[in-house]
Amino acid sequence: MATKKWKVAVGCDPNAAELKETIKELLKAEGHSFEDFGSDDPIYPNVAFKVGEAVASGRFDRGILVCGTGIGMSIAANKVPGVYAALLADPYSAERAIKSNNTNVATLGQQTMGPYVAKALVKIWLDAEWEPGTRSEPKVQAIVNYAAKQGR
Repeated sequence: MATKKWKVAVGCDPNAAELKETIKELLKAEGHSFEDFGSDDPIYPNVAFKVGEAVASGRFDRGILVCGTGIGMSIAANKVPGVYAALLADPYSAERAIKSNNTNVATLGQQTMGPYVAKALVKIWLDAEWEPGTRSEPKVQAIVNYAAKQGR
């Protein structure tokens, strides 16, 4: 079980509802609280924006979005100021998404992975925590500074 419990916003497009339900089961089993932002809107960016805004506002610690590949959700979520979304595709990048890049939204693809892999990647991502003071911090700060300069 993860040592820290997160408040997580989740959402998906209609094609990824099954994997979202699997992820919600994992969140419940791991003791995280969550809110489901839906799966009925075929325009997936609408769900990504809602989840992203909920995370960026501080109402939720992290967000998880699912679509066919996870790519579209990642692109859309990253348009929300204050969101740093990463596509989870393998265990190492799932861990480094937090430890090296301080992401606050994870995206996954229902058509690119099965439920076992998705649950494993989400668990790794939820168990990881940002490591300030490492050689990654100035790199992440450069991204934050650039976004602020752009008004994002």
